[in-house]
Amino acid sequence: MPKKKNKLNSLTELISPKDIDLLSASGSQLVEQIGLDVVRGVVLDILKGKNLRDSTESLTRRRIATLNLATMELFIKGSANSKDFLNQLPKTATDILSKGNLSKVERWLAQWILGLTDKAFQNVLRDDPDAIAGYRDRYIQICDEVIAARKTDKGTLQGEITINGNQKAQINWLWMTYLLNTIGAQTLAIRGSEKSAYGKLFEKLVLGSLLHILGFKQIIPPPQEYEKVFWLTSRNEKRESDATLLYELGQGVRFDIGFIGRGNPEISLDKVTRFEREISLGRSKFFMATIILVDRIGTNSKIERMAKEVQGTIIQMSAGYWPKQVAQVLNKTLGFKHDLTRMNDSEIEKYLQNAMRKVPLEQFIGLSENFGNQYVKEEEAQYLV
Repeated sequence: MPKKKNKLNSLTELISPKDIDLLSASGSQLVEQIGLDVVRGVVLDILKGKNLRDSTESLTRRRIATLNLATMELFIKGSANSKDFLNQLPKTATDILSKGNLSKVERWLAQWILGLTDKAFQNVLRDDPDAIAGYRDRYIQICDEVIAARKTDKGTLQGEITINGNQKAQINWLWMTYLLNTIGAQTLAIRGSEKSAYGKLFEKLVLGSLLHILGFKQIIPPPQEYEKVFWLTSRNEKRESDATLLYELGQGVRFDIGFIGRGNPEISLDKVTRFEREISLGRSKFFMATIILVDRIGTNSKIERMAKEVQGTIIQMSAGYWPKQVAQVLNKTLGFKHDLTRMNDSEIEKYLQNAMRKVPLEQFIGLSENFGNQYVKEEEAQYLV
């Protein structure tokens, strides 16, 4: 019996709701999907000096693998539903992109079908919807030329893929070319988005965990108490720092954190000179020191010297057990006392492991009832690659 020629109006019809949720998840939603125990382990790794990218690579790889398989399932389902699915796929994607008011997931899928990402759409097509058809025709032509050369060199590719014995797709060079191009664009986009999403997510988690471990209490601004409390910056307030710590009346510290490698010194430099040294809270003025946490800085960088000139301190998170350095800076600046300042490395590791078990991670990203209203949840992941 010939396959029905069902007109496909939406690519999201061919993937499961669960995969759609994974595709569009924000940072806090990723925590719920991954689980707090896994996230707690990543935060602990960072506190011990490990790189964020290394610590989250397994999470990224898991997400990529899951969505790659969902994309293959999309191709199989589409092929099973219509014999014209494959030949019409570039046109289907173009028609979808030509529509207005697309969901982000629908737009991403259509772009990936054409081997594009958001960034490529901006750069290659200059955000011009009228240019999509011309790009599509060139895309089809290039794929056809590559396939013709491959056939001449290697011969015919054929086979069949089945899901649960009832959804079948006939494989050929064109099927594989379109699938692999889609997966390639998807993988590139997800890696780019994970870099941003995990960076923003773990900035809050690491700062909140650090200050909690040091014995400070998280509050919601504006503060009603002014001793040994802190708050994390939320999306709906004017951003001045990632965290503000009040030690006692008149004294506090602004924290800024960025998982920045030595290849981005200008960003670290901006952080050094960003903050005012005095702020007013209630009827009191606070002298604010500055601590800037970065992944690492270059050997010949002038940033540390410039930070000292504005009475700020830069600490590299690539240093083993860097929280001890933070405690020492707070001791020197504020007279803060903590056991970490006197511990050796072997003691610090055990201390951090025990302390992390008690850290309320959900508070720092708005997943708890008490702190949920403080945060504007992150927008869905942006695939600007």
